[in-house]
Order: sequence, then C-alpha cells, then structure tokens
Amino acid sequence: MTVWKTELFEEPKGTYPIERWLDNLTEQKFAAYDAAVTHVLRNKGMQLLGSPWMKNISMGLYEFRIRHSARQIMNMYANAGEPAPAKAEAILLRVFVSFHGDRIVLLLHGYDKGVDDSAKKQNKEIKEAQRRLKAWKLQETKRVKGSK
Repeated sequence: MTVWKTELFEEPKGTYPIERWLDNLTEQKFAAYDAAVTHVLRNKGMQLLGSPWMKNISMGLYEFRIRHSARQIMNMYANAGEPAPAKAEAILLRVFVSFHGDRIVLLLHGYDKGVDDSAKKQNKEIKEAQRRLKAWKLQETKRVKGSK
C-alpha cells in the first residue's frame, strides 16, 4: 500500500500555522488528530472524498473531518482492539487540506468546531484556508518557474 505524504503549509516567515493550532489542542484532541492523519488520511488520501471523513469545499480545498477519539480510530483502522474510554472528550476537529503532486497532502489550516460551530466561525476558517491555499499555489508557481 502506498502511503500519502503530508506537508505543512509554510508561511513566508518560515512558520507553520497549523502547528500553532495543534499546540493549543488538548492531549486527547491532539491524539485524535494524530491518529486520524496517520491511519486514515495518509492511508486513504483522495479515496476519502465522498465519505464522512472528507468534504469538498472548493477549487482543490477539502475539509478533513475528525469525529472520533484516537482509540476509536485505532480500533477502526489499525486493529488495536482496545475498548474506548468510558468518558472520552468530544472530538469535532476540522483540518483543511489540498492534494498535489505524487500522493502529497498539504495541511493548510485547522479549527475545533466543537468550541464554536457557528456558520460565521466556519466561514472565517474556510476563508483562511482558501487564502493559504492561494498563497501556496502562487509560491509553488514561482518555485516551478524559477527551476526552469
């Protein structure tokens, strides 16, 4: 099985905004994110389109939806076979991604929909992800033209 590689969107100043978001997640939510990216997104990639895991937003931007705890994901996708904890934290994470090149997933932006599920918040987060994807495409076009 070929595994998809993940890359983080990098700002011109050399920082990775998704890392700032990840640093603020609780331990359980980060574990869910890590398990979902490792065992679901990297293994399935674009096969997730049309499933509850992935929603097409617009022009190459997709919303990767994480709704399960790390243990639940491990049980579903890694055959861990361990019971889920009796009282797990609710998980409702959104990670905006784009696919490019030979099996590469670009991680652009994320937010915790469980903290604020308003349409206003969601639209704001989608706009930020779209802005980052546009910036990445522009940067990638310049890089490709510069290497010729």
